[in-house]
Amino acid sequence: QVQLVESGGGSVQAGGSLRLSCSASGYTVSTGFMGWFRQASGKEREGVAGAWWRYGSTYYTDSVKGRFTISRDNAKNTLYLQMNSLKPEDTAMYYCAAGPRPTMHWAHPLNYNYWGQGTQVTVSS
Repeated sequence: QVQLVESGGGSVQAGGSLRLSCSASGYTVSTGFMGWFRQASGKEREGVAGAWWRYGSTYYTDSVKGRFTISRDNAKNTLYLQMNSLKPEDTAMYYCAAGPRPTMHWAHPLNYNYWGQGTQVTVSS
């Protein structure tokens, strides 16, 4: 049974940083296809960053390029999202997701079979 557990969310001021963690069980992060999504109040869930670690590929939505970094710790079987230069528009619930392989654009939620429960990120101006 696959379980994804996020942590690391919180409240920060604009310009600050947070690192989200996603601890996986029943799923191998080192070769997996994984992503970070977010959903702000009243908005659709959007893909923020993704990675297909088997091939060393990473993906980012335009609004976070240069500010967010997706990474992993194979020994801990954990996925991370380092978020720097945070903006109020980054405020959302952030979710970790995992799937077998991408069958469409990496940010499409249907690529992912497994989801965490989410961790809230709030950025104040």
